Amino acid sequence: MIRIEDLSVAFEDTEAVKHVSLDLIDGEVLGVVGESGSGKSVTALTLMGLVSDSARITSGRVLFDDVVLREAGKPCDKALYRKYQGARMSMVFQEPMTSLNPTQRVGRQVEEMLRLHTELKAEEIKQRVLEAFRSVGLKDVEKVYSSYPHQLSGGMRQRVMIAMAVILHPRLIVADEPTTALDVTIQNQIIELLREINRKQNNAMLFITHDLNLARRLCSRIAVMKDGKVVELGETESIFQNPVEEYTKRLIEAVPSRMKRRRKSGVAASDVEKEAGAAAADVSCMEGRKDMEGPILRVKGLRVYYKDGNNSLFARRKRQCVVEDAEFEMYPGESLGLVGESGCGKTSLSRAILGMNREIEGEVAHTTLRPQMIFQDPYSSLNPSKTIGWLLMEPLRARAALDKSFAMSREDMEAAAYDMLHKVGMEEKYFHRKPSQLSGGQRQRVSIGQALITNPGMIVADEPVSALDVTIQAQIMELMRELQQEMHLSYLFISHDINVVYQMCDRIMIMKDGRIIESGDTEEVFNHPREEYTKLLLKNS
Repeated sequence: MIRIEDLSVAFEDTEAVKHVSLDLIDGEVLGVVGESGSGKSVTALTLMGLVSDSARITSGRVLFDDVVLREAGKPCDKALYRKYQGARMSMVFQEPMTSLNPTQRVGRQVEEMLRLHTELKAEEIKQRVLEAFRSVGLKDVEKVYSSYPHQLSGGMRQRVMIAMAVILHPRLIVADEPTTALDVTIQNQIIELLREINRKQNNAMLFITHDLNLARRLCSRIAVMKDGKVVELGETESIFQNPVEEYTKRLIEAVPSRMKRRRKSGVAASDVEKEAGAAAADVSCMEGRKDMEGPILRVKGLRVYYKDGNNSLFARRKRQCVVEDAEFEMYPGESLGLVGESGCGKTSLSRAILGMNREIEGEVAHTTLRPQMIFQDPYSSLNPSKTIGWLLMEPLRARAALDKSFAMSREDMEAAAYDMLHKVGMEEKYFHRKPSQLSGGQRQRVSIGQALITNPGMIVADEPVSALDVTIQAQIMELMRELQQEMHLSYLFISHDINVVYQMCDRIMIMKDGRIIESGDTEEVFNHPREEYTKLLLKNS
């Protein structure tokens, strides 16, 4: 059905896709995997006729049932594409919040597909939309139909996007990172939904992802892309069991997994073998720490609230409790994991621990002066108008403004910023660059440097690797381990990815609906979960 022949796509002087050839038959699910910048999305957008006007097709062509849609040296025939887009080929985008119109109700947006491509009457169109919403597992479809995108959860928005993509039963669905922003349980539901749609409608699917585990679950074949080229192509299990290319082997090796041996906090990669030899004699590293030292953080009977915008007595009475009776301790040098779905209270708990939300009851006591935070998305948390050097010095300036006993000259601050650049594995040349000139992994290294430059002792890491490719994710996790050992850090590591937490943490807490429902040593929780919810998380990951 689909043939991509020797396709090359360039933006000005940069060739983003280089001589890519792929084919796709009816009913097949083909996975395209690779890191950011590998050419996955540009290939898909070119196929769909959605690549920007600045792109040039320098070689090859794209065919649908032997009809040439794109060809080197010729402009995009937008009139031809309009006959195919929506009706015969459709796309599910990565982030529905940015691809849905925030000013229109979602029912109206999905209806547009039917208004453009059918002769149905208004009432028939609405019924078809409601039927599509039911088919993708949405409940209370009349309410969803009337809702704006911001009134729906992330999983619901993605189901709306899928309903929009499949409502005309297209023969091809292109799914571009459709689950990246979703929790593991919602992610699992979306994958099952895509599989069910593929089975019922027998449509072909091009599934683009950097998550190899997802590709393995959904796809019959996989194409591995690197630097704009397809470096390996084959049956899914063959790729996983017997990868040919070194790059493919690195991608598979970098995937966080419970099958890999985990390391305790502060153990460097080079020390793993020594640690393995001493494992029998080491009853419990963490128990020893607890005996020798008191907790670095103690949370007791903590309840966290959010209230209405106004400060009236009525508003205070209406406060919503988002964390209930949280109680735990964290010890020096420990990595403590906090796992749960979006909306379960993880970030609210961390904000209360850091003093960013004062609407609390109970006790939060820590021995560190100023615990710091590593944020999920450094691109939105780093000031885009400032240089990396300025950003690294900002925590030092803030501390000096609050603490008169903390005296540091500008020269000393610059020296500390350069030193931190080295610590996080970056060259001095990045000191004068801005965040937009850095890759995602480099920006996350800067965010880590910002958190560590005041020697806080305790770090709250809120989803610090969820936005990163699998290989960059592995690098950042290794960097955090090395810095933990070097600077004697304690991490409260927040994530919805239970496999990442398994690799990083000594102990784990499971959170659901504002409560910590289970906690314990990592191996104990993974091997002998008590709660049904924990078992479900483990099953879905």
